[in-house]
Amino acid sequence: MTTSASHNNTIITQKESGIMDNSNIILIGMPGSGKSTCGVIAAKVMLKNFFDTDLLLQGLEHSRLQDLIDSKGCEYFYEAEEKAILSLNIEATVIATGGSVIYSEKAMEHLKSLGTVIYLHLDYETMLKRINNFTTRGIVVKNGSTLLDMYNERLPLYQKYADKVIYCDNNTVEDTVKKIVEAAEK
Repeated sequence: MTTSASHNNTIITQKESGIMDNSNIILIGMPGSGKSTCGVIAAKVMLKNFFDTDLLLQGLEHSRLQDLIDSKGCEYFYEAEEKAILSLNIEATVIATGGSVIYSEKAMEHLKSLGTVIYLHLDYETMLKRINNFTTRGIVVKNGSTLLDMYNERLPLYQKYADKVIYCDNNTVEDTVKKIVEAAEK
């Protein structure tokens, strides 16, 4: 951690002093990986703001994510999500992204320019256990595809864009928050 002050031979880090640094942490991962749940808690621990891009998209489109997917289709959803991501100009924030953000190279390049991208990895079976509202949650699954198809399609893209990876299968919320904070400080 960078030094923010030195007085009487005492070095105080940003974390200890309560001074917020301007870096962003961007969370990507499968549905149920903890991007929003753990992200908001990690933001509090790191004295950062929290921003959920799914909520931004809902606000811009005046529609719930699932309604947007159902009424306008996957391609429109991807374009609207990309536009929302490209509008971001924020600092000192933990950013929870929608799981499909990795389909847009432009969006991911923009996010990477804003900060460190941390991939919250889940195995397929863990994702299924954690999510019980697939049909209403706003998860983009292309027509004719299964959840397993979606998982297998997204996995290499998350790995491609990640600066750091946290394996979350056996983690509690607290475990994942701790690992996000540790990864952000390295």
